[in-house]
Amino acid sequence: MSPRTLLRTLTAATAAATALALTGCGAITSDDATSGSDDGGFKLAPYIQKRVDDDKPLRIKLSYHDPSLAFATPIGAGMKKAGKEFGAEVSLIGPTGGDAAKQVSEIQTLIQQKAVDGLAVSSASSDALKPVIGQAYKAGIPIISFNTDNPDSQQMGFVGQDLKGSGKSQAEQLRKGLKGNVNGKSVVVFSVDTGAGWSHDRFNGFKEGMEGSGLKIVGPVNVGNEPSSAYNTVESTMSGQSNVAAVAGLDCCSTTAAAKWVAQSGKADSITMGGFDLLTQTAEYIKRGVLDFSISQNPSEQGYQAVKVLHDFVTKGTEITGVDTGAQFITRDNLADATVED
Repeated sequence: MSPRTLLRTLTAATAAATALALTGCGAITSDDATSGSDDGGFKLAPYIQKRVDDDKPLRIKLSYHDPSLAFATPIGAGMKKAGKEFGAEVSLIGPTGGDAAKQVSEIQTLIQQKAVDGLAVSSASSDALKPVIGQAYKAGIPIISFNTDNPDSQQMGFVGQDLKGSGKSQAEQLRKGLKGNVNGKSVVVFSVDTGAGWSHDRFNGFKEGMEGSGLKIVGPVNVGNEPSSAYNTVESTMSGQSNVAAVAGLDCCSTTAAAKWVAQSGKADSITMGGFDLLTQTAEYIKRGVLDFSISQNPSEQGYQAVKVLHDFVTKGTEITGVDTGAQFITRDNLADATVED
């Protein structure tokens, strides 16, 4: 039996969760629903199978929770590389500013218009995206999560970093660099979106890694995406703190905002700081000794692998098992060999 035939009846052995009932988040026609699955097993939509049979390029979309973020640039570069390699029509879509309702609406339109053959989603809000992920799955559209996991949904796999594990690693690395006696002191944690699932996961790992450190955890403090506003929030937060031993950013942009404050405060020699991602600013702060380390999650690889696993599934019947893109510590010692992400 050929892979294409197998795809018509492929079960959801690789699905991350059991069937999720459709909610009122969007109108999916009866034709869309019956072309997919009603019993928990995945069935490729006939219109997608026809594109494969007719040797037409697959239309693969990566829905990112905020394409205006600098982190989206390397994701898009990896996506385009895979599109060129596999002959797929690829595009990075999503709402500027991280509006979950707009992200859901955009995805629903793709489903209703049968305008996508494979979909990867980075959720602005895990709860808001669960139903539409279920809608895509039931409509017979292969769907995975990337960058931000949504394990309680009907995603068929996840491409990205182990978020909780990376948060724990960040805390453990911070502890190694602490200066002097830290009992009774604090570590202040910042995030661009404390309500996001990825932020919760990363912070929960961070708390686990800090257990027994003697440090009081302050935060996470929400700073938002706008750079000047983020810095002002960091500045006002830090003005109310004393005996700070460490600072942590849970993402690219809270890291640069917090590092800017550490640099301008003149306390880089007494405060240990760790962050995430490697923007140009981040690399500069590492070079100057303001930021002790940052953790790269390889965004280009996330974009590339998201396209690859979807394309391989549809065209070859390759099982979707997910891809861990890893966590690399970037310090002064290996900065010259690291890839800047913006």
